[in-house]
Amino acid sequence: MESMGKKKPRPRRSFTPEFKAEIVELCRRGDRSVGQIAKDFDLTETAVRDWVKQAEVDAGERDGLTSGEREELAALRRENRRLREDVEILKRATAFFAKETR
Repeated sequence: MESMGKKKPRPRRSFTPEFKAEIVELCRRGDRSVGQIAKDFDLTETAVRDWVKQAEVDAGERDGLTSGEREELAALRRENRRLREDVEILKRATAFFAKETR
């Protein structure tokens, strides 16, 4: 009774850029709908739509961040977070040693 009506979440999967490009190409041909392609390849419709949208951005057909820009932004955010942590550690160390020398 507990599991009635509840779906198990799908495990997170990753796909190669080549696979995504092939799916996008199928969508662009227009032979089948995005929903039908998603169903045929056991994908979520949302994921396929996101791949198509990102391909349009990368091709310059739509405004937004390209895949390369997204990767660079993620790397810069990681570096920024690490540098903030380093600064915080240095502030604590400075306060500690300032107390010690009094």
